[in-house]
Amino acid sequence: MSRGLKERTARKRENRDRRPYAIARYIRIPSSKVKFVLDLIRGKRYEDAVVLLKNLNKSSSPVVLKVLNSAAANAENNLSMTKENLYVAECYATAAPTMKRMMPRARGRADRILKRSCHITVRLDEIKMGNAKKAVKPTASKVAEKAVTATTAKHETVKKEVKSVANKAIPTTKAEKPLTDQPNTVKPLGTKAVVTAKKPVASKPAVTAKKTTTATKTATKKETK
Repeated sequence: MSRGLKERTARKRENRDRRPYAIARYIRIPSSKVKFVLDLIRGKRYEDAVVLLKNLNKSSSPVVLKVLNSAAANAENNLSMTKENLYVAECYATAAPTMKRMMPRARGRADRILKRSCHITVRLDEIKMGNAKKAVKPTASKVAEKAVTATTAKHETVKKEVKSVANKAIPTTKAEKPLTDQPNTVKPLGTKAVVTAKKPVASKPAVTAKKTTTATKTATKKETK
């Protein structure tokens, strides 16, 4: 059993996770309630996570905030890291021993009460320039800056279009405008009216046909007499 024990321990020391972390043990809160808060923090910057936990109305948020501050203090004192460059790399809650209690009920019966507890672990890491976009989500300030730059660019393009239209030669007085652009204006003397060609009126063949029919009818009557 002791064969290769020193080699295994040395291998574990070399491959262990050297990122700063903090653990809170035997917290009298169920792990299901703590996981809801940890899901909101995971992958965010240390400063943003602190602000979120301070304003979050949950029973587990003060405990998670203490664990987060402890991990940041370990990173600053033990590994000489700055808190501004830290983000929450891992955070999870595991089940701890539960206490069994009894509640008396009717007819001599009893129900069991389970008072659960958990262990909370928070692990931080330093932001790197290569994977900063993948690991950390953009903060609200950066999103606001992008929106402001986009709006300013739109305003500049609109101003340029307005200036280009204003620089064009646009007639201002009635004398400069053509007659077609001046509705309800009196034409000056000496201008000839444009004569439009009238369409020829078609003859009425139906009337002539009726006349011919009446003439033939009279001729036939005379012949019969």
